[in-house]
Amino acid sequence: MPHRSPLTTDVPWTALSATDADWAEAEPTLLRTMHAQLVLVRAFEESVLDLAGNGLVHGPAHSSIGQEGGAVGSIVTLRSGDTVNGSHRGHHQFLAKALAHVRPLGDGGAGNGLDPRDKVEPEVREVLHRTLSEICGLAAGYCNGRGGSMHLKWQEAGAMGTNAIVGGGVPQAVGFAWSHRQAGTDDVSVAYFGDGAMNIGSVLESLNLAAAWRLPVLFFVENNQYAVATTVAESTAEVRLSARGPGFGIPSWRVDGMDPLAVHLATQEALDHLRSGRGPAIIEADVYRYFHQNGPFPGSAFGYREKSEEKAWRERDPIAMVRRRLVDLGLHTDAELTAYDEHVRAVMADVTAEIVEPAPGGRPGERRIRASAWPDPGFVDVGLVGDLSELAAVESVEEESWPGELAESGFIDVVAEVMGRRLESDVRVVVMGEDIHRLNGGTNGATRGLAARFPDRVLGTPISENAFTGLAGGIALDGRYRPVVELMFADFMWVAADQVFNQIGKARHMFGGDDAVPLVIRSKVAAGTGYGSQHSMDPAGVLAMSPGLRICAPTTPFDYVGMMNAALTCDDPVVVLEHVDLYASKGLAPVEDRDYLLEVGRARVRRSGEHLTVLTYLSMVDTTLRAAEVLHAETGLDVEVVDLRWLDRHSLDWDTISESVRRTTNVVVVEQGARATSYGAWLADEVQRRLFDWLDQPVQRVTGAMASPSISKVLEAAALAQEADVVAALRAMDPRISPSSSEATSSLEGGVA
Repeated sequence: MPHRSPLTTDVPWTALSATDADWAEAEPTLLRTMHAQLVLVRAFEESVLDLAGNGLVHGPAHSSIGQEGGAVGSIVTLRSGDTVNGSHRGHHQFLAKALAHVRPLGDGGAGNGLDPRDKVEPEVREVLHRTLSEICGLAAGYCNGRGGSMHLKWQEAGAMGTNAIVGGGVPQAVGFAWSHRQAGTDDVSVAYFGDGAMNIGSVLESLNLAAAWRLPVLFFVENNQYAVATTVAESTAEVRLSARGPGFGIPSWRVDGMDPLAVHLATQEALDHLRSGRGPAIIEADVYRYFHQNGPFPGSAFGYREKSEEKAWRERDPIAMVRRRLVDLGLHTDAELTAYDEHVRAVMADVTAEIVEPAPGGRPGERRIRASAWPDPGFVDVGLVGDLSELAAVESVEEESWPGELAESGFIDVVAEVMGRRLESDVRVVVMGEDIHRLNGGTNGATRGLAARFPDRVLGTPISENAFTGLAGGIALDGRYRPVVELMFADFMWVAADQVFNQIGKARHMFGGDDAVPLVIRSKVAAGTGYGSQHSMDPAGVLAMSPGLRICAPTTPFDYVGMMNAALTCDDPVVVLEHVDLYASKGLAPVEDRDYLLEVGRARVRRSGEHLTVLTYLSMVDTTLRAAEVLHAETGLDVEVVDLRWLDRHSLDWDTISESVRRTTNVVVVEQGARATSYGAWLADEVQRRLFDWLDQPVQRVTGAMASPSISKVLEAAALAQEADVVAALRAMDPRISPSSSEATSSLEGGVA
């Protein structure tokens, strides 16, 4: 018989409840503030549902009615420097944090806070007005109407953004926590999410990363029993969701979320743990949303809940509980609290009246949004990226105008050198990725020697691209540091796709257009290395379809230094693509200087010509240059080769492209990768739209095959555009031959699209 020994965890997992003695000993200001906040949040949410029921909220209205106790109990004593972020159901969390900011209670509950005996003050009224305006999509909202119900952000108050992707904001909360600790504060980050999110990979990755790095983040699970209409018991075998904590080495609390004081007490214990530098914590609060996932009807109306269940939870209402305790403790009379309820409802009626008006010619009582409250339609694309004003005072250079000495340098050597120089000169820069602190600089030597010099800012991560990319997004949104993420292969961006595209790429615009997102993602294109379909893609075509990301593709050591420095100065997220074929190459670079910048959005003509323009990037620049020389020698065809360098729609150098095309009147777009995800597809279309009058023939494209490269050396070569494909395409496009001839068109095959 085998011997068995029971195993135990090293961290506590505790169920906490508040006693009568806890209520008696609680600071009166704490209880009064909790009640005042609960009433304000409830009245606000009732106003939202009223507007939604009348068709005045465009999009969803995820009410938090019934769940207020969890948010208020946990946030009531947080400081403005503490950060919170939440989910699509986040009105109550946002309001609680905003109210704690304008009327703070203070650590331990001994501050002034709010008092039901007082009138709603102007700063509180402004919070209600701006939040309601945002939910209705109006210009006065905190995000200028772009965020709506699901994307509420007020960074000054420490409300860092609610999130419509389930679990999507949790990695960012870990990033906020990293920034708090790195800045030397004892501020904490609180991530609010629901029972559905607890089973999502990004959340589990974040739990692990926060525990491994001992970061001050509180994972607050609002277990409202349903993910839309699916019960917790249907989703997981362990319905006590805080049980996840001990498995990651995270101390966890389970508490009745309908009891705000119990939530507060559990949070104080968790905050003591976090502020003392002992790592993350989890609180699971059992709560209940009185209404359906979205809108003003109960879940029973949709058949997935029983009315008896809803009634039982409503009988445990958090506002009624605190009200009863205030009266029993002699802190308020029932009449005082009733008067406060009526006053708050009147305030919300006034706030609502500021954004709606009677509908002209409508039915009695019918309302509409005031026309003056809407954003200007011209604001639609403002703030997708910044205006680059942060680079305005920086003088940029080019290799041909470099005033000092140039010497041959290895491409991979300058990758490590420029990053080392930035870490040395800018304490805000932090670099993270898998194995970058090992193997003498990661898998390619791109961070060689940096971990030993900067151990607290060159961070080797677990294999969890979604978590550490999102963590970097949180660091960037926090604004105190400039993260650099290395994704080992470009294909791994699709592992982190939610964070790259839904979060980082959209954040500036979604939250109003004003907040910087200074983040660099470095990744290598490994086509041709035999690593197969899941390690070989060129992501430029897909990245270019995501507004909000800048994309740079350096091809020489000189350009790499200047473009990386520009990327690390830019206040937008920048994806830096590096091709493995270039790592072993050499080229000229300044002998010592690693501080210069190249202009964002400036292409470079690598070869001047008069017959034909080729637009290309990365390793295909050298391939095209060789093809151009072959054809020039054989036929006299004079090809101009434009290295695009900056590939995104915001940064593409249309001045250089237009000047070249207007001279040559013929264009080929050359890229190495798969036709299905082609970068040149949109670029060719845009060239023809912009420059149609100057074109003598349609724009042609050289691409790889439809399929991703596979392992077989022969099939891999067939999947990628080669020099012979470029030669064939240029020969077929020769303007000295009639482009309409059957000979020319029949030769457009193989790698030519």
